[in-house]
Amino acid sequence: MYQRLLTWRWVLMHLLVLALFVMTFFLGHWQLTKAEAGGGPVNWSYALQWPLYGLMGAGFYLRMCRDELRRDPADDEPGTSVVLYQRPRIDTTGDPELAAYNAYLAELNAKALGQRVNGGR
Repeated sequence: MYQRLLTWRWVLMHLLVLALFVMTFFLGHWQLTKAEAGGGPVNWSYALQWPLYGLMGAGFYLRMCRDELRRDPADDEPGTSVVLYQRPRIDTTGDPELAAYNAYLAELNAKALGQRVNGGR
């Protein structure tokens, strides 16, 4: 189950998050020494904020790991993704002017999709 979090990408991300987490506490300590040496209220606030940034980042990262473990592995298979694009429907009933305008929009859409597929974009 935890093998998903042991791929090389996840291991690199674990190491990066750990390094950033430790760095926030070093930055908080640095700001604290600046504040104790006569710095203003900005140094005192940063001395408290840096560790909070680290804890918040760790919390978000743990949530991301939890979501990855709860995710269905079948979602990675091709063909299971949701397609959000639908072809526009042409309204041929009612107002003939509206139907002509809808047909014009559908033609423009077909041309744009054709250029995107043929143009490589």
